[in-house]
Amino acid sequence: MIVPAVLGAWPALVITPAAAQDVRGIEACGQESKLDRRTGCLQSNVEYLQQLVAKNNAAVNQRFAAAAAEIAALKASVAALQATVDKLAAAKPGDAKPADQKPSETKPAAPR
Repeated sequence: MIVPAVLGAWPALVITPAAAQDVRGIEACGQESKLDRRTGCLQSNVEYLQQLVAKNNAAVNQRFAAAAAEIAALKASVAALQATVDKLAAAKPGDAKPADQKPSETKPAAPR
């Protein structure tokens, strides 16, 4: 009984080869029969990939610089808002609780 179960699962375990992934701009150099043409084809592919990496690197650096500028602007905005909060807290010292005092540290009102 075990053998039919194992043989029945066998087709599901067969691994099919994955289709090759084509990359735009890359030539298939394996089809060249002459060594000098194959070498030239491979060099062309290397140059293309180096240009692609440089282009992607420039794009990432540009996005990184934009993100850094946005972070700096947000930090400045937070600092301005904190200054406003501090001014408002200083304007009404009786109404505002100290920032370092926890709610549990306040003294409860004495019962009458």
